[in-house]
Amino acid sequence: MKFTVLLVFIIAFIVVSCGSSKKIETLKPVADLANPIMYDKEISYLNIPVSIKLKDLAYQTNTILKGLIYEDAILEDDNLMIKVWKQAPIEITDDKGKIKVVLPLKVWLKVRYGSNVFGMDLYDTRELNFNGVATLIGEAKFTNWQLSAKSNVQSVVWKESPSITIAGKSVPITYLVNPAMNYFKSTIEQKIDAAIVKSLNFQDNVLDALEEITKPVCVNESYDTWFKLKPISINATEAILKQDVVSMNLELACFMETFIGKPFEDTFNRDEIQLKQVSKTKDQFLASLIVVSPYLKASEIITKNFHGQEFTSGSKKITVEKVNLWHKNGKVVIALTMKGSLNGTIYLSGIPKYNIDEELIYFDDLKYVLETKSTLMKTANWLAQGIILKKIATYTKYSIKPELEVAKTQMEYYLKNYSPAKGIVINGNLAPIVIKNIQLTDQALVATISTTGKVALKIDGLQ
Repeated sequence: MKFTVLLVFIIAFIVVSCGSSKKIETLKPVADLANPIMYDKEISYLNIPVSIKLKDLAYQTNTILKGLIYEDAILEDDNLMIKVWKQAPIEITDDKGKIKVVLPLKVWLKVRYGSNVFGMDLYDTRELNFNGVATLIGEAKFTNWQLSAKSNVQSVVWKESPSITIAGKSVPITYLVNPAMNYFKSTIEQKIDAAIVKSLNFQDNVLDALEEITKPVCVNESYDTWFKLKPISINATEAILKQDVVSMNLELACFMETFIGKPFEDTFNRDEIQLKQVSKTKDQFLASLIVVSPYLKASEIITKNFHGQEFTSGSKKITVEKVNLWHKNGKVVIALTMKGSLNGTIYLSGIPKYNIDEELIYFDDLKYVLETKSTLMKTANWLAQGIILKKIATYTKYSIKPELEVAKTQMEYYLKNYSPAKGIVINGNLAPIVIKNIQLTDQALVATISTTGKVALKIDGLQ
């Protein structure tokens, strides 16, 4: 009887022992110091052909140049007072590659005529109004952020010859009007050039737009993904006028980044953005975009991969409850917190690489950390076997396809009839996105992706 009770007790002890969980203690690899995220960046070059229709240039010029444009209020110096108004809208057209400006004029004159006889002033004055048209020709120039015409008055044609009636006779006064034209022409040229410069001052518009897009933008709330652009400089070619369209190329050099988790905002300094005049720009843009995946975010995603997965060997089974990642000596440490036949945390390490076909980041040469392997060999050899490790490796793969799609969608958004303002339209196309390299930092895994494409900006119907 005593033997039977003892036998039952031993069998029960063995069964309980075999079915209970074991607690393992493994040495945790110490993470590298958590310094700020630092990684190599590649400059993106966004080539933007710009075309401006002359009718839009005329529209803007007419809104600026209004009313009185010239006045000579002194009579005594040349026996002439004159006021000149813009009478009707200005027309701007292409004249063999030059800007032709036709300016309808309304002129008021006050003329003094007569002579001084024996010390007596025998003068009289007359006032008259007449109309004319001034024609100016200018070269389209783009310098220092501004489009200018460098206009010169070619002719002023009066609808009627300037004259006054004395004693019933028409007396031409062209000899009085023409000397004043030298001053008149110079003023008109300056007024027209100033209006064109003011109507298309790129600096404020471009810098305002750049300041806006340097602010981090959340492009995918589900993945907490943010896009950030940091401009460096802008190159511009000379303006070319052809078939009533002014064309030039702008090339923006910048850094482009996508963060998982909101990045820090940089203070935008307008004075740091340089405009350089160049003879030629690239015929397409090259975009190198940084995708920053903090280990904390990657840990959360991989933890979800393990949800509901069981790893078995005979009667032994475990599930992974939590995953943590960090950087150590050029590799990524993967900490798996488990429960089941074995309770505790084990540590693996591997080198992240990108599988272009599956669009996944995987960990090459994935192994148990040396101290972890030694512990498993002593207490849970079944878990140390390669077949279990291969199964685990399957769930440590990390997809950045959503981030790539977000990056592509974000760029394409600005390339499909994007209109930042009325009359301005941007169109373009992208080549497939390619992963160039993966870098490890103390806080994050950083992937550099690149793409090429073309983009064009047209100004049509500007208001």
